[in-house]
Amino acid sequence: MNNSKWMETTVGVFILLAIASLLFLAFKASDFSRLDNKNSYVVSAEFDNIGALKPRAAVAVAGVKIGQVEAIKLDPQTYRAIVYLRISDRHENIPMDSSASILTAGLLGANYISISPGFENQYLGNGGQISDTHPALILEDMIGQLLFSMKNDKAAEADKDKGENT
Repeated sequence: MNNSKWMETTVGVFILLAIASLLFLAFKASDFSRLDNKNSYVVSAEFDNIGALKPRAAVAVAGVKIGQVEAIKLDPQTYRAIVYLRISDRHENIPMDSSASILTAGLLGANYISISPGFENQYLGNGGQISDTHPALILEDMIGQLLFSMKNDKAAEADKDKGENT
């Protein structure tokens, strides 16, 4: 009987460790951890269109993650999206004339913000703003423009053929 209780306890501990390990992996895989408020600063950027950008999306320079999207709000006067970026203090030398673009990871991947550093000697700090921004490229819009231009090309070609036949 004593051996049976020891076996049940061992199995119980093993199951608890397995569950804890799975939770740890889930949090790591989803990048659920947030940047520490003490070791980071927040800057903002306004965009005409943010596409499918979501809070906690990556902020990167040259493909290296330096922070994440803290919050997204709509400016009621300009109707532009204000995106707040939380950036690690280790990357406090981002020039003020840097630009921010919304890019897609892969063909159908998640959106993220890419910062292209400028050349100024003054750097962004807490509460700073990136003024040079480039909106997200929306795949549906690009396909629509392509179809519209193809339709116009065919119409122009038909008009040209009609003019030659008369």
